[in-house]
Amino acid sequence: MTQVAQRQLLDRRAFMGAAGAGFLMTLGPRAALALARTDAVFASAFRAPDGSFGVATMTERGEIVDRARLPDRAHGMAACRATGRMVAFARRPGTFAVIFDKNASGEPAVIATPEGRHFFGHGEFSADGRILFASENDFEAGRGVIGLYDTTSSFRRIAEFDAHGIGTHDIGVSPDGRFLAIANGGIETHPDFGRTKLNLDRMQPSLVLLDARSGALVQRHALPPALARLSTRHLAFADGGRIWFACQFEGSRNETPPLAGYFEPGTDPTFVTLPGDVTERMGHYVGAIATNAAAGLVGLSSPRGSLVLLDARDGRLLSEHAVHDAAGVAASARAIAVSAYDGTLAETTSPVNWDQHLLRLPD
Repeated sequence: MTQVAQRQLLDRRAFMGAAGAGFLMTLGPRAALALARTDAVFASAFRAPDGSFGVATMTERGEIVDRARLPDRAHGMAACRATGRMVAFARRPGTFAVIFDKNASGEPAVIATPEGRHFFGHGEFSADGRILFASENDFEAGRGVIGLYDTTSSFRRIAEFDAHGIGTHDIGVSPDGRFLAIANGGIETHPDFGRTKLNLDRMQPSLVLLDARSGALVQRHALPPALARLSTRHLAFADGGRIWFACQFEGSRNETPPLAGYFEPGTDPTFVTLPGDVTERMGHYVGAIATNAAAGLVGLSSPRGSLVLLDARDGRLLSEHAVHDAAGVAASARAIAVSAYDGTLAETTSPVNWDQHLLRLPD
């Protein structure tokens, strides 16, 4: 078995274009060598110079290993430890998701939301890999839902859970597989109005835990009135079942609200207080969040140009780093890797624009 196969990268045959588009780049000798030498493999959606969209895998040094075309712009991604599958979700209000299978011999699976729903750009696999959960908008009813897709039956949509909120953005499955965590951003949208935010004067952000098997509500935390304009957006799990969340503030730029925090099953959210100048430099917006359990770190990125590292134990600010056009974050071998919209990841700047999220593929 070759070193490339041992790394269990998504099989290059699976990286064929979505919706019939052709394979874009074969795994040549230089890419194979780069893959053999890396300790981590990342994935991200991107925009190419010709305006087309795709998804790529990269080494920890940022070298592109493989890529494939997507039918439109993607947002978040998820990978399944049990099966090795990876999925890219359309950016809101898109209706497609593309599933790449490292063992597939044909084109990737392309699924679509049912009528009256669209993806919010995020999802996660169940612990056993049998269900793909996806955050979706029931836009006529003005509520968020979680679509359930059966991975053993051609990703047929078999049910949906009530997300108990609106603007359902990021979701995650607890490491033990028991809970489904949901960040309801509280912002109402409708595809008839594109990406326009329709209720900034009456937002309803919340954090929710569901039973991952039944969809039963375990707990719901509505943000207090003083933080009603703080949209809860992204999630990351840490050791011990702690769930970190990151926010986008839709209020006055003169305010310095908390932009991140954490909670656990059975506990109320704890907000992290960052220095006011750090909050201002982040533009009141955390674009992505990631944890590194081994290093005890939480990473927050801001498109305004910064990477903030926190102590995962108590949220204490450890350091702030200037990163132009910071985009996605993910655990690296010893810290937090950060991509940039200009195509930079680690030591490499590629001729693409990385999208907002960076995914580390399972080892």
